[in-house]
Amino acid sequence: MPSGGGTSVHITALDGIVNVNSLFTLAVFLGLTWNPTDPTNSLIDNPSCNPGPKVAEDLIAFHVYSFSSFLFSSLIAVGLKQGIRICRSPSYHPVGFLCRINRSVLRVGMLVSGVGSVCGCGFLMLALINVVQIKLGTLGCGSSHTYAAIVPLVIFVPAALLIYICIVLYAFFSR
Repeated sequence: MPSGGGTSVHITALDGIVNVNSLFTLAVFLGLTWNPTDPTNSLIDNPSCNPGPKVAEDLIAFHVYSFSSFLFSSLIAVGLKQGIRICRSPSYHPVGFLCRINRSVLRVGMLVSGVGSVCGCGFLMLALINVVQIKLGTLGCGSSHTYAAIVPLVIFVPAALLIYICIVLYAFFSR
């Protein structure tokens, strides 16, 4: 692949991945600072609807999984960007030597980075489901407020992820 036009699109896409992952990573850190066992942090009226310690443990675990997925994705994307920039910079190469960007490696790297972002979003959604159960009551209690918060979450996030996956796969298999 020539060191010109095509790689600028890849750099822009990788910048987008890194920027979005940074926002989600911030959300994960904010979620980790919240104390799920604080009794004043709940809107539950019925004591039988209080979640057990397993929900709080899952909340922390899903936040950590989400953070590690976003970090993995961002590191892959930044590594690819750095590789592209090094190949495009004449100061890194002697005169007459052209650095070729391996298109297959670039595409696989972008695909792997996208998979990391998708996994991070999935784990973040699971963490948010646990936050709702801690704040509004468990799903087993049948609270309309709990379902009103969780149902849109489990519809919109997977729908958006499906669209994202389709676009990433299209970019992976096209050209």
